[in-house]
Amino acid sequence: MRTGPSFFYRPSVAILLGVLLVVLTVVGLASWRYHTHIQVLEKESVLLQRLASQRAGQHDAHLTALAAVVQTTADQRGHELFQDVAHSILNFYPSIDAIELVTQPDAAELPTGVGAVDPEIQAWIQEQAWTGNEHMKLLVHPTHPGHYLLIKRNPNLDALGYALMLDIDAARLLGNGEALWSKPDVTLRLSLPDGTPFLGAATDAPTTLHFSKALSSTTQPLLLETGLQLKWDDLLPLWPTLGMALLVGVAYAGVCLAWRQRRRVNAAVEQARISGLESRLAHASRVNALGEMASGLTHELTQPLTAILAQSQAGRRLLSKGDTERLAKSLDETVIQAQRASAILEHFRHWSRPQRLPTTSFDLRDALHNVQSLLRQEAQNQQVHIILNVPATPLLVKADAIEMEQVLFNLLRNAMDALQQITGDRLITITASEQGNQVRVDVADNGPGVPAQLRGELFTPFVTGKEGGTGLGLALSQRLVERVGGELLLQETAGKGAVFSILLASQPATSEPSE
Repeated sequence: MRTGPSFFYRPSVAILLGVLLVVLTVVGLASWRYHTHIQVLEKESVLLQRLASQRAGQHDAHLTALAAVVQTTADQRGHELFQDVAHSILNFYPSIDAIELVTQPDAAELPTGVGAVDPEIQAWIQEQAWTGNEHMKLLVHPTHPGHYLLIKRNPNLDALGYALMLDIDAARLLGNGEALWSKPDVTLRLSLPDGTPFLGAATDAPTTLHFSKALSSTTQPLLLETGLQLKWDDLLPLWPTLGMALLVGVAYAGVCLAWRQRRRVNAAVEQARISGLESRLAHASRVNALGEMASGLTHELTQPLTAILAQSQAGRRLLSKGDTERLAKSLDETVIQAQRASAILEHFRHWSRPQRLPTTSFDLRDALHNVQSLLRQEAQNQQVHIILNVPATPLLVKADAIEMEQVLFNLLRNAMDALQQITGDRLITITASEQGNQVRVDVADNGPGVPAQLRGELFTPFVTGKEGGTGLGLALSQRLVERVGGELLLQETAGKGAVFSILLASQPATSEPSE
């Protein structure tokens, strides 16, 4: 009897499940490391976006301060104060690469500022500063990759004929010293609001960008995007993965061994319990059957013993008269009745043997006639009419004859007991026939039938519908029939009564008895 999941007892299935468990563990480890890397990336990306937004806000403050300086120094030669302030800004804010005071394209005055402004784009900067009515322009630097230009105009500066320009290094705007952003599998991309990238080429970005958010700046709403390309080494580092797989495999093997050991112990205990029950069932049922047999045996022996007594007394009278001819007939009848009594006792002796006899091929009709003879007198006393329908040809089966007689005896006694509950004709019909490769015996009665609540458990030990019954007869009978490969069934009946059927494998007429 198994007490746990059956897969623990099949080595191939257990190994397959162990491999599957290790694979799931490896997949789980890879998934956990993947999500861990993504969480770290998103956390650092949020911090970077906040830092870049703060620095972008500082650029707005610088432009406002420089505009005020230009307005107060517009009439002073050389704009010395403007340059002093611009130098201070460059010294303290490394993300700003150059500051320039842009003049109108047709102005006689040249642009002035600090930082490395490429002379080749001066005319382009002037054109962009004075094209359109926008007071703030955000442009990609045409000659410095990774730089963008922030150009500001306002009514006061327009009146003076000036605009302000900041050349901003986007890499320094984002740079915060974190080692994460220096890894080759991590990509940073910064784009203009219209989607034009200028830091981190589009081809360098991973297929999936895990973070995308614009800077919190009204004048510089640059789109910050970050991504991570993970390799197998990142998801499944060799030694931690091997260690985890080994740990799970050892734990699973331990569980399997413990469960198998527990199963062996439980199976041994259960087998011992079942063996004890079977022994008690067989003993109790045989004792019960012997008790019932004793009643039938008493009635059956009464007739031949009475006949022997009567013939003996008649023989004494005939002997005293010297009537030897009639005396011989009386003695012959006495011998016949004595032989009949001896046959009955012989059947009883075999029935009561505790050991199981070797199975042999025998004619089941003989067992039916023997049981009918044993119960004939009792059936007459109870006014039960037994009809036996058997074919003219032998019904050969391979089983223990005494055990089959015990099964038939139990079925007939149960039928006779059931008929005691009815009035009128009491009829038991025994029909034996050979159907294909099976011998079938139906024991039918016209009694009240088996109660519906007992049908499902009728062959369970100690379940009985008879008052004072032990519930062992049918359980043992089914066990004896199944032991020789047969079946004992309760047939459903549309009307009253019950029909029990015995199905046994038929034997060829030429088969030899064998153990």
